[in-house]
Amino acid sequence: MRILLTNDDGIHAPGLRALRQELLAIGEVVVVAPAGEQSAVGHSVTLLTPLIVQEISERDEFIGWAVEGRPADCVKLALLELLPEAPDLIVSGMNAGSNAGINVLYSGTVAAAIEGAFYQQTSIAVSLEYTKPARMDYPGGARLARHVIERILAHDLPRGGLININIPSQEKWPVRGVRILPQNISPYLEKFDRRVDPRGRTYFWTGNGLDCPAPLPDTDVTALAEGFITVTPLQFDLTNSAMLERMKKWDLAVS
Repeated sequence: MRILLTNDDGIHAPGLRALRQELLAIGEVVVVAPAGEQSAVGHSVTLLTPLIVQEISERDEFIGWAVEGRPADCVKLALLELLPEAPDLIVSGMNAGSNAGINVLYSGTVAAAIEGAFYQQTSIAVSLEYTKPARMDYPGGARLARHVIERILAHDLPRGGLININIPSQEKWPVRGVRILPQNISPYLEKFDRRVDPRGRTYFWTGNGLDCPAPLPDTDVTALAEGFITVTPLQFDLTNSAMLERMKKWDLAVS
C-alpha cells in the first residue's frame, strides 16, 4: 500500500514522525508536509508566492518533501507533481490537539484530508487531544491511530471516503473504545485577551483553548471527553439539500 502522509504542524512535528513510524507497518510512506507550522489555516491555498519544495532525508533515508505552503498545497503538489503515481491512502496528522466539532472548519489537518478527497483519494485525518500542561504521548497515540486506520481499511470504504479520527489525551488512557459519531455543531466559548501596546494601540491575543459548554449528546466532542476514540465520516459538499428543495419553490425572478 502506498501512503501519502501530511499534516499542518510541519514536517518536523513529533506527531507526524510518530505516525509515520506506525504507518510503515501498513505500507510505503512518503511525506509531503509544510516546512513550518500551519495550524488553523483551514483550507487556504497559496496563490501569490511560489511554493518552494525541498527534499528531506534522515540518516540517508529519503522521507519526502517539505513545502513552503499550506496543508492543502502539499496535497495538491503531491498528487499533481511530486508522486510518480497516486497513493492508495492519504493520512493527515497526527495533529497536536483535537479537531472535533466545528474545529474541523478551521483545521489545516482536516483540510489536507479534504483536499485528498477532492481528488477521489481515500483520506483520513488524525488528531491527538491534549490538555496543557499534560505530556503528549505521540508514539502511543500513533499506535492507537494505526489500529483504527487498519480496521477502517478492512471495510468497504468508498473511493474518496473522508474520515476524521480523534484520539483522547493520555490522561484518559486506556481508551474506553472507539465510537462512530457525528460532528458536534454546537458553538464554542471563545475569548480574546485585550491589551494595549507601549504606543497606546489596542491589540488582542486569541484565548488559549476552546471550550464547548453545551455539546450535543452522542457527538465527537462528548465521546472524546469521555475517553473514547472518535471516528466521524465527513463530506465537503456544503449544500443544504433540505433548504435547496424549499428554495426551488421561491420566486426570485429579477424584472
